[in-house]
Amino acid sequence: MIREISTQEIIKVVRDLGIEANYNLGDDVLLAFTRALEKEDSTAAREVMKELIENARIAREEKAPICQDCGLAVVFIEIGQDMHIIGGDLKEAINEGVRQGYRGGYLRKSACHPITRKNTGDNTPAIIHMQIVPGDKMRIIFAPKGGGSENMSRVDMLSPAAGIEGVKDFVVKRVKESGSNPCPPTIVGIGVGGTFERSAILAKKALLRNIGVRNPDPELAEIEEEILARINRLGIGPMGYGGNSTSLDVFLEIEPCHIASLPVAVNIQCHAARHKEAVI
Repeated sequence: MIREISTQEIIKVVRDLGIEANYNLGDDVLLAFTRALEKEDSTAAREVMKELIENARIAREEKAPICQDCGLAVVFIEIGQDMHIIGGDLKEAINEGVRQGYRGGYLRKSACHPITRKNTGDNTPAIIHMQIVPGDKMRIIFAPKGGGSENMSRVDMLSPAAGIEGVKDFVVKRVKESGSNPCPPTIVGIGVGGTFERSAILAKKALLRNIGVRNPDPELAEIEEEILARINRLGIGPMGYGGNSTSLDVFLEIEPCHIASLPVAVNIQCHAARHKEAVI
């Protein structure tokens, strides 16, 4: 039996997720703010963390965007192979949901033509990543991505001889060179393996993990913790004011790659780590 899902339902879900993501930081992020405040040694950094906590409270209670940069609409879709979409085109439904959400939620529209720089006016087209999965349901994850942190992200093709130590050094160097630009405390997504473009998607998808959730592979979990510790010894701190809370977490995802390649991507997320999801 093939289950049917209407594009009208998809539009509504995408619309609501876009607004919700921009208004309400996840509980995992808020808890990470509190923990960072408790262990922070720098007086200036502590004051910044207090302001970030207060800003999140105001956004949630007053239903206002947590940041003036409401991000490009990045949407991850997992489509059950036993379902059928009716009532129109899926991509257009997603984009219509984005239009309605950014208009109705009074969210800044940041999408523009890359050459003329003319704003598209409605924050579309969305950046859509689709995956076919078993089952008859659809999982939609809306992750607005701000320009400041995205600009600090990089992909490189390391020599295989660089190994895991080369990967670690590349990530830490990227965070160090980024300084205060991505509005720390950041979350760092790392993708290793696959191909040039696949490593970047892995790094982006890594950012969807809740803070504090380690990679299930013990070896990779240990690498995440080591990189996080090295980053927090850089002394950049919240918004660049110094301290030991440069990043809240580091997430690493890997895939097999070509024997002659070692693709590595670092996708940095600002402290406003926004993502909401729904299953229909």
